[in-house]
Amino acid sequence: MITVIDMLKTAAANYARYRQTRDEIANLPLDVALDLGIYPGDAERIAREAVYGKAA
Repeated sequence: MITVIDMLKTAAANYARYRQTRDEIANLPLDVALDLGIYPGDAERIAREAVYGKAA
């Protein structure tokens, strides 16, 4: 059974991964980001989908 503490730990870990991913994407040099087909302005959406999955 999953306890509330376990759920909070999981949520905190996911949020930390989201923030790190978002920050790394947002701080990519523009030429590198464009070469990868990433627009840095979409960092929040990309990170959210990477960590939490795509919303249905």
